[in-house]
Amino acid sequence: MGAISVEKMDHLFWLGRYTDRVYTTVRLFFQIYDNMIEQPEGIYEKYCERLNIPNIYTSNGQFVRSYLFDAQNPDSVLSNMERAYGNAVVLREELSSSTFSYVQLALNTMESCSRTTAPLLELQQVIDYLLAFWGCADDYVEEDCRNILKCGKYVERLDLCIRFSFHIRDIGKEYRKLVNRLRRTNLCYNEENLKRLGEIINEGTDQVTDYQEALRCLEGLFR
Repeated sequence: MGAISVEKMDHLFWLGRYTDRVYTTVRLFFQIYDNMIEQPEGIYEKYCERLNIPNIYTSNGQFVRSYLFDAQNPDSVLSNMERAYGNAVVLREELSSSTFSYVQLALNTMESCSRTTAPLLELQQVIDYLLAFWGCADDYVEEDCRNILKCGKYVERLDLCIRFSFHIRDIGKEYRKLVNRLRRTNLCYNEENLKRLGEIINEGTDQVTDYQEALRCLEGLFR
């Protein structure tokens, strides 16, 4: 394969981010769904704050439907799945038809979930399709493209792990994966921000000591 255009690099990076955003937020949602049903109205406010998204919701039930399935809500899981698909369409040649098909299946399933009253089983299928997408990418996507794709994946995973106060060992694992992939690409990134992010992670014992600074370093990595 020849040199990757800047446009294709951008699509690969954001495909990695959006697919992992859907995957990780759906997994997180499974953890809070049962509690949300039993908790007072407005329990979703902390979730919105962690994700730094506007709280436009009026009840726990409305949050569940809108956050998961409202295509008009730019922060919804469905909207992020649509963005993943939009990037994948441009990359059909780089992904292979097998890899691309799992993005399409995940989107189709998300849309189908929006029409059911008990969507959790089908949401698990979305997770399964995204795992299949990454498995296919390992087999069928050329290494240079795959490294950029996974850079996007690990940037998004780190962002969400930091926001939701994952254990420091899990955050450190994702950080090392990101560094390993970055070193294999021609992406231009801020070495100082990457180094400082590593220092913040290493300072923690159970959680990141300053998650706001960690997020600033991560968000400034490619500026």
